[in-house]
Amino acid sequence: MYLTAEEQAMLDGEFGEGAALAMRVLVGIGEAFDAPRMVPIRRAHVALSNQEADLWFVERMVGLGARCRVAPTVNPGFDLEYFNRAAALEAGDVEQMERTYRAYRAIGAVLNFSCTPYLLDNIPRQGEVVAFSESSATPYVNAVYGARSNRESAQSALCAAVAGRVPEYGLLLAENRRGQIVVDVKAELSSDFDYQLLGYAVPKKIGHRIPVFVGIPDTASPEALMNLCAELNTAGAVPMFHIVGLTPEAPTLEAALGGREPVDTVTVTDRDLLEVREQISQAPGQVDFVLLGCPHLSLRQLQTIAELVRGKKLRVELWINTSAYTREVAARMGLVDVIERAGGHVLQDTCVDQPIWKHLEGKTGATESPKCAYYTKRRQMNFVIRSLEACVQAAVEGVIA
Repeated sequence: MYLTAEEQAMLDGEFGEGAALAMRVLVGIGEAFDAPRMVPIRRAHVALSNQEADLWFVERMVGLGARCRVAPTVNPGFDLEYFNRAAALEAGDVEQMERTYRAYRAIGAVLNFSCTPYLLDNIPRQGEVVAFSESSATPYVNAVYGARSNRESAQSALCAAVAGRVPEYGLLLAENRRGQIVVDVKAELSSDFDYQLLGYAVPKKIGHRIPVFVGIPDTASPEALMNLCAELNTAGAVPMFHIVGLTPEAPTLEAALGGREPVDTVTVTDRDLLEVREQISQAPGQVDFVLLGCPHLSLRQLQTIAELVRGKKLRVELWINTSAYTREVAARMGLVDVIERAGGHVLQDTCVDQPIWKHLEGKTGATESPKCAYYTKRRQMNFVIRSLEACVQAAVEGVIA
């Protein structure tokens, strides 16, 4: 693969051993995919996991003197200050989060600790080449914004941020972004939650092809599209899609398909969505807690929750995950106070897939997120999956239908 003089110098160690390691990883990926060259990036997002392998890699990079040329945003860990006050954390978990914080600060990351940077602080323009990891972020920037990113790992995205470039292959090339299969949505998408179920149902029908959706209303909210993206990459591996008349590369069906015939057309009905919900959800009834925000909830969603609990007292624990930016604005608006007076907890920097939920293990909760239910299986947490509004009502009543 062709390297510029600067790229070759980076690979040879002239910019330090950390940059050389980043280039070795990127060149290896490029050669595996027959990439002809590297291309520059100006944005990146690293889906840090706050887990041992992830931490080992970033600490090694820091130890070798690596520093990001492109400051990436990063995924959540957990709010160390909050959980140190409110829960009995194990010493190892505290140390690991502190090390994660120090390592990503040292390498030059933007410490936003959110899985939804594409809604707030890391928004690419159409056609811009970026390096995004995180299951909801990659399809969102590719499809909704029309930017260009491959489905990066946390490590490859970090290497791209250090080197300031990525190998040119896959979804960076126009010919690989064309839709392949038409998904005719006959289901009534009446709420943002319906897009959660749609995203979970579609991969089972299309495999690894790039879907072109028809029948999705052009009024779909950013939260609805966020939900769709999150589940497409939880139930399957769909880093790119088109919605005719809504996403920028799909003004028409013909444009979305690149002038080719689709390999197939599949239909999604209300029955499909109901069957998915029944397959992945626990049976309704009493719940012990409610856990929301995977991906992080938006300000509009916090407004909805605040109105639903205003003046009420919760019967079970309500845990809400959002970005630090969103929480700060919600606090200024009085929304956090309303939720906390009812007995809820509004967390920042925090993910459902972290070792801070031990008091919920073995219990049954309610969530609006199939992704949350999927990730927490390994932590022995069980979920009834319903709409955001139904989950909040469950926190008020202690039971869900």
